[in-house]
Amino acid sequence: MFMSDVVSVKNQKLLEIDNKIDVLVKKIEMLNYVNPNNIEEEKQKFFNSKYLTDPKFTYPKRDFDKFSLHKEFFALKIDEIEDERLRDFYEDIIYFYSGIIQCIETIGKGKRFYYNSLRSFGTPTENDVENAKFILHFDSEDENDELFQPKFSASESHQFFKEYSKNYDFSYQIINSKTMGAIAMVSNSKQMLMLNENHTFSQNEINILTNHEIGVHMVTTMNGMLHPLKVFSHGFPNNEETQEGLAVFSEYMSGNLTIKRLKELAYRVLAVNSLAKGYSFSRTFRMLHNDYDLDREQAFYICVRAHRGGGFTKDYLYLTGLKKIYNYCQDQKDLSLLLTGKVSLEFVDEIEYMIANGYANPAKHISDIYSANANTNKTVDFILKNLK
Repeated sequence: MFMSDVVSVKNQKLLEIDNKIDVLVKKIEMLNYVNPNNIEEEKQKFFNSKYLTDPKFTYPKRDFDKFSLHKEFFALKIDEIEDERLRDFYEDIIYFYSGIIQCIETIGKGKRFYYNSLRSFGTPTENDVENAKFILHFDSEDENDELFQPKFSASESHQFFKEYSKNYDFSYQIINSKTMGAIAMVSNSKQMLMLNENHTFSQNEINILTNHEIGVHMVTTMNGMLHPLKVFSHGFPNNEETQEGLAVFSEYMSGNLTIKRLKELAYRVLAVNSLAKGYSFSRTFRMLHNDYDLDREQAFYICVRAHRGGGFTKDYLYLTGLKKIYNYCQDQKDLSLLLTGKVSLEFVDEIEYMIANGYANPAKHISDIYSANANTNKTVDFILKNLK
């Protein structure tokens, strides 16, 4: 590994730029800014309005100067990185994070945020929408099954995550939060698991989240910190699709991916597609609740995820990411490369190059769920094989 050698001038410059990017990126973790402060209050108002008046969400204040941050990113002298392959790679990184800054600075500003989100994350294709509708043709599991009954408060759920985490040689903090669009999430910058205090968890959700949040998101967080280059920790361009694809694939491999869960991912695609059609929050909600018979609580939170900030398109990537990771594994490709940090499928060749040349290390923490396929649901298999 080059860090233990006499560091050459060219590697010194690479490390310098990588470190500067790391300092800048720590200020701009998107989920710190895009989750509304007042979800529960606005939910009640929205329900009281008979689903007609769009929620008025408020957001955490931005604690960085957007102009100076942009300036610092573009002042980085990446032309001084001698390795041409890595120079091109870091150019992609700068443009990607510049786009994220533009997203954050326009949160809550309607279409301005939506268009920036569109540039950074894209939007569903016709194929993606067809895949979502295909999934919705299948019958979900019985809602009354004991597995799906809400049982555990956020605090009671801590024990399950702690028990599951004994499989791994790392530690992290678990906290509860009242201001989350999701029911659980990993904070990469703080190495922390956050659980939604307003949610009561079923055993199925616990099974999903232990594999999804700890088995993948926390594993890639911890692996990302073990490289000479910090870009593995703060994230490659377009890493969301790969990271969420890996996380949902872990649900499949551990035998916990249900039709119900696949439908949830399909509804997210349709909710994001509604943004492209210009639908308001209330119209997206009525589409899910009335046309697709989704219960109002779930429909509301799916709408929050898609419409927060002014239109956050990232949510459709869970389904596209799952399909890409499924295909990748069907081709017998090396999954451990994708666990090295917050990396992207499109940069697999660069990851191999960086490991081979001492710029990165092989993954230390490997999700054991990937070692054997525990899925027994033939319908889930059929769906995954037939997605376009």
